[in-house]
Amino acid sequence: MKKLLTIVSMVGLLTFGTANLYAQDAAADTAAAAQTEQTVAPAAATTTTDAAAVAEEELGGQPMHQALKQKFIEGGVGWMSPILLCLILGLAIVIERVIYLNLATINTKKLLEKVEDALNNGGVEAAKEVCRNTRGPVASIFYQGLDRANEGLDVVEKSVSSYGSVQAGKLENGMSWISLFIALSPMLGFMGTVVGMIAAFDAIEAAGDIAPSLVAGGMKIALLTTVAGLIAAVILQLFYNYLLAKIDSIVISMEDASISLVDTLTKYLKK
Repeated sequence: MKKLLTIVSMVGLLTFGTANLYAQDAAADTAAAAQTEQTVAPAAATTTTDAAAVAEEELGGQPMHQALKQKFIEGGVGWMSPILLCLILGLAIVIERVIYLNLATINTKKLLEKVEDALNNGGVEAAKEVCRNTRGPVASIFYQGLDRANEGLDVVEKSVSSYGSVQAGKLENGMSWISLFIALSPMLGFMGTVVGMIAAFDAIEAAGDIAPSLVAGGMKIALLTTVAGLIAAVILQLFYNYLLAKIDSIVISMEDASISLVDTLTKYLKK
């Protein structure tokens, strides 16, 4: 997760840095052209310099958060707010899942070695104590299997399999909500698009004329809500795929560790 955030940050820095370089180059070129024209026509040079200053203020004078706030208002608070709410709720669930899955990830090989040493030196109770003092779903599965070691290997296998399914379900908890927000965000954006188009055609019908000024407001709402919905869905989809990969990795390690536990208990009970 840290690597992913670092990559995103680097891409953002490079993007904004390149944009700033282009803006500075454009401003330098404009100033040079203004100085050249000043020697020929002072009045024309003054006009060009003023236009360059105005353009520079429009490009780089407004902070990013103010630009986003302005676009949010232009898109219509009534339509942009649900999209923003989907993004916030989805990211909240993502953060909770990332923390939970990171806490659930442990070194299963070391745990298995500790359990095997405890079995050989202190018996089943010592191995259960090791599992109690270890966090994560793998340790919980081990504890359930060790707790039924005296009932036979068949019971241990069924217990490990059943409890493994329960732990896998806990790992996937909340993922359905993230997928819901991924689907809702573009749908809300497209709904705003339809409403914006309807508003544009209503303005045309009321005026009885097709003029750019009549349809500009509705078209702006339509485009901004669509973009906002797609951006929210893309962000949540990236984190959703990351969480799925993390869950698959933990489930595979759980299954592998469960098989190793049954083999270890088989060797221990044969002694």
